Amino acid sequence: MREMRIDVFQDADALAQAAAAIIAAQARAAIRARGRFVFAVSGGRTPGRMLRALTREEVPWHGVHVVQVDERIAPLGHADRNLTGLRENLLAHVPLRAEQVHAMPVDSVDLADGAARYGQMLAETAGSPPTFDLVHLGLGPDGHTASLVPGDSALDVTDADVALTGVYQGRRRMTVTYPILNRSRHILWVVTGHDKAEMLVRLLAGDRAIPAGRVNRTEARLLADGAAAGQPDPAPVMDVSP
Repeated sequence: MREMRIDVFQDADALAQAAAAIIAAQARAAIRARGRFVFAVSGGRTPGRMLRALTREEVPWHGVHVVQVDERIAPLGHADRNLTGLRENLLAHVPLRAEQVHAMPVDSVDLADGAARYGQMLAETAGSPPTFDLVHLGLGPDGHTASLVPGDSALDVTDADVALTGVYQGRRRMTVTYPILNRSRHILWVVTGHDKAEMLVRLLAGDRAIPAGRVNRTEARLLADGAAAGQPDPAPVMDVSP
C-alpha cells in the first residue's frame, strides 16, 4: 500500500498556516484547470485555526464552493453545529456568495430526504459522480473521521454519497460516505493533540479496522502537530505545492 505523506509541525498554529497554504494552492490550481474548486470541510475542534489562516491566503474566491463533510442535528446557530464555526472562522471574512456555500440541511423535517437532497446538490455542484477537489478530514480518538464512527450503519453505505448516523456523543449526524470521500482528487488530514496519537499510528499503517483507515490513501496528505505524532520537538516542514 502506498505510504501516506505526513508533515509534522511544532505547534497547532504552524500546522494551521501550512494547511491553509495548501488549500489555497489547490484552489488556485483547480480553478485554473476546471474553473471551480469544491472544498469539503469537516467539523470538530481543530479546523478553526486553519480556516482563520485561510482567510489571509490568496484564494480566487469567485470560483470556490464550500460544502460540509458532516454536521450535527442541532438548531441553526447552536454551538454544536459545524456550520457555526465555519461561519465564524471563514464565511464571515471572505467574499463568498450565498450560492457558493452549501450547508447540510439538518433542520429538515424529513432528515432522510434532506440527506438525499444534499447528495443531489453535490452532483449538481461537483459533477456526476460528484468529486471533491479537496476534502479536509480530521481524526477522532476512537478512529472516526467525518461522522463515520465505529459501529455505525453509515460505515456500510455504498449506494449514496450522504447518509444519516445514529446518536454519537449526544447527537445524530449527517455525513458524507466512503464512496465520495474515496473519489476526492485530494485529501488533507489535519490532526492535533496527544489523544490522537494511537489512532494516528493506526491510520498511517492503513488499519481498516478503524473508520479512518478505510479512506483512500492515493492522494492523501497528513499534517500533524508534535503531540499527535509523538514527537515533542519536531522540525517544521512546509511544502505547499499542489
